[in-house]
Amino acid sequence: MKLGQIVGLLVIIICLYILWEIRQLLLLVFAAIVFATSLNQLVRWLTKKLKLPRFWSVILSLILFFAVTIGFFFLIVPPFIAQSQELIELFPRAIDIWSTRIRQLINDLPPWLNQYIPRPNINTKIFRPSQQLIQQLQPFVQSLVGGAGVFVSNTLGMILSFLFVLVVSIMMLAQPLAYRKIFVRLFPSFYRRRVEEILNECEVALGKWVIGAIISMTLVALLSFVGLSIIGVRLALAQGVLAGLLNFIPNIGPTLSVVLPMGVALLDSPWKSLLVLILYIFIQQLESNFITPYVMAQQVSLLPAITLISQVLFATFFGFLGLVLALPITVVGKVWIKEVLIKDVLDEWEKKKEDRTTKVVIIPTDSPKEELPVENINLKEDDRNIEDRES
Repeated sequence: MKLGQIVGLLVIIICLYILWEIRQLLLLVFAAIVFATSLNQLVRWLTKKLKLPRFWSVILSLILFFAVTIGFFFLIVPPFIAQSQELIELFPRAIDIWSTRIRQLINDLPPWLNQYIPRPNINTKIFRPSQQLIQQLQPFVQSLVGGAGVFVSNTLGMILSFLFVLVVSIMMLAQPLAYRKIFVRLFPSFYRRRVEEILNECEVALGKWVIGAIISMTLVALLSFVGLSIIGVRLALAQGVLAGLLNFIPNIGPTLSVVLPMGVALLDSPWKSLLVLILYIFIQQLESNFITPYVMAQQVSLLPAITLISQVLFATFFGFLGLVLALPITVVGKVWIKEVLIKDVLDEWEKKKEDRTTKVVIIPTDSPKEELPVENINLKEDDRNIEDRES
């Protein structure tokens, strides 16, 4: 290996190491790009429908975004805090009630079956499962209290990351072409037009994915609100909106969304909590088997296995932020692989291979070129002989 090749290999390794060290920053920048692309769809719609200049369309889009965000926090956060405190107070009591019912159910079993059920050596009058649970959770609570500083610092880091994404998104939204030109100039001059085409494809794919995600989230929120209202769970609207927002994280978000409504329903009746669980299982099956496949098939064709693998992969290497951004990264990665690797490399390679294997075939004519004037001369001589005979 030559010295230049060794230096080039070392430079590539150093660049990959630097990219790995700043992976969280790159994810935040990508989140800003996704957010700016999403808002840009609204900006274009306002510019087209209301005939507004782009500046005022951007301002109106930001106002709508902040209004929806503030309304969500006022709708979800205060009831969530109040009901969480009430749930913490009543949760030990619910455990004691359920344990008492289970012991009564065991005692009411037939004697021939009752003798095979193991029983703990306890005094039922003074036994309370909630006390044992609290005793077992004390070390965990103490560790949480001891790590309060870490929790506060992580929360502050999340707030700063959100502000960073928001500010960068607004900057990109204000001048999208300027940042796009900077990115295009990183490529060789002969390939820049092709990069422009690929970026257009990425923007279209991200826009379709955002529209599909909004449709799916809206349907899940509506179904959750209607189902919780029929069951009679308190704050059905807030919990339906929360279920729709958590549906943004496929496979994991819907599982997390069932915790709060089950806890709220448990405050009223255990059977109501069971009905909530059945409702959310039904909504999850409907969403995963019918709603999302149909919507995403119309918008972005992503196979379910690829979706799940990408979520696990990005969550393993990049944490929670990677899990949230797994789908948009997969959508963009699919476009680049399709356009660059398949069309520009593999397909061209196959064409060059076919060109090398083709042979030039020369089809001979019936008579050589020299015979043509000879034939003309013979025809002229025959004509003269005919004229002589006639004379």
